[in-house]
Amino acid sequence: HVIRYFPTQALNFAFKDKIKAMFGFNKERDGYTKWFMGNVASGGCAGALSLLFVYSLDYARTRLAADAKSIKSGAPRKFNGILDVYKKTLFTDGVLGLYRGFLPSVVGIMVYRGLYFGLYDSLKPVLLTGSFENAFLPSFLLGWAVTISASTTSYPLDTVRRRMMMTSGQAVKYKGAIDCFQQIVSQEGVYSLFKGCGANIFRGVAAAGVISLYDQLQLLLFGRKFK
Repeated sequence: HVIRYFPTQALNFAFKDKIKAMFGFNKERDGYTKWFMGNVASGGCAGALSLLFVYSLDYARTRLAADAKSIKSGAPRKFNGILDVYKKTLFTDGVLGLYRGFLPSVVGIMVYRGLYFGLYDSLKPVLLTGSFENAFLPSFLLGWAVTISASTTSYPLDTVRRRMMMTSGQAVKYKGAIDCFQQIVSQEGVYSLFKGCGANIFRGVAAAGVISLYDQLQLLLFGRKFK
């Protein structure tokens, strides 16, 4: 999890700032709506590009987590570590097996990162003014609020992604993301798309801390926040 998390965060922020600069939208010149959409688009594109680099690590993490859970119920271990996940998946499914579920993942990450960065960057200059402008706690609370909003909105796509990942190496596979979504809804109900979503409220603390600490580091290193 650590191997995947830190490179992902670094790539997200690096890509987001670069893409945002390429768009070059200005709130005063272009208007709030266009500027807001630019913030959302830059966040979504950053998430998609980052995912290209780290998706196979996320796949391996998901399979190992499921393997550990099945062991507790008495099932035999399938994998002996992250390299074993890669080896067995490549043997049974080829390279595509490592990217099973990528389509719903990239759509989901674009929704999540688009809202995560877009809402934060757009609401920050509106809500965090005066004494709140450079304060850590208001920044953290705003980050937590947008993280919860972004993760809840994109969670059904994350459920589809995880389900499709789990079919690698198995005889039964979904025909695609839409088929997976339809089967979950028809067999388990709409609620199943949001199973585990409540835990994101607490996991969102980490994401909120990352984005607010990033602002504080900009102040510390450069004396200002990049907008």
